[in-house]
Amino acid sequence: MSQAKLVSKTHPEHQTQIKINEQITVGGQELLIIGGPCTVESLEQMEQVAEQLIKTPVQLLRGGVYKPRTSPYSFQGLGLEGLKILQGVSQRYNVPVVTEVMSIPQIESVVTYADVLQIGSRNMQNFELLKAIGQAGKPVILKRGLAATLEEFIMAAEYIMAHGNPDVILCERGIRSFDSFTRNVLDLGGVVGLKQLTHLPIIVDPSHAAGKRELVEPLARAAVACGADGIMVECHPEPEKSVSDARQALSLADMIQLVKNLRPVAASVGRKVIEVASEPLVCA
Repeated sequence: MSQAKLVSKTHPEHQTQIKINEQITVGGQELLIIGGPCTVESLEQMEQVAEQLIKTPVQLLRGGVYKPRTSPYSFQGLGLEGLKILQGVSQRYNVPVVTEVMSIPQIESVVTYADVLQIGSRNMQNFELLKAIGQAGKPVILKRGLAATLEEFIMAAEYIMAHGNPDVILCERGIRSFDSFTRNVLDLGGVVGLKQLTHLPIIVDPSHAAGKRELVEPLARAAVACGADGIMVECHPEPEKSVSDARQALSLADMIQLVKNLRPVAASVGRKVIEVASEPLVCA
């Protein structure tokens, strides 16, 4: 890992904390909790999600507007319309939003409307995109590739940092295996290993690892227990009707319960889930 000049730890206590909109700190004692649907489907859907989740310790809303789908005939996302929906909900409910960038031409519009950019697993080694993201000027969540080694993952982050963006959050989301019971295999050993190798914050996406909603909460709790700095979970007002990843999406009620159940796990490893004001700020 000697080539990772910017990503590697310089000493055992070296830990970077990243600010999102000056509201949220990632990599400190408080866990980052991200929730929302796989795909932005409508303003009404995102209003329902935001209205429920801002009453909880969920600090960041997720929602895809450009969707990398296995089939070219599947729903590909709302694009610019979806970005405007995300921004409107973000402003109304005073909550930052994260969405995926799939290509260099999309960067400018996503930077305009979103607070955090996501590089999905399929683009982890799209080096020209990583270089461009390095100049985007906003925090980035970089997901581990479908079959990427930890070294490849770290070096992908190095590309972003080497081109000017120090605010990189790594996301373990499961890797391909011969087993098909889960969608992917969540590599929690990799999370522990990354904590030794890099100073960057590391979050876990149990939804894409599990592929089944009943497995998401136990994996989320395990991720916190092994030292992850946060989790990103898919949830939907009506999970069975989600236009993508319906099988792994939690209901909003289950998402709220999951967050509650994280508190004792977080406390057991010296972390904490934020407290929420009784009256969340909603702009008229």
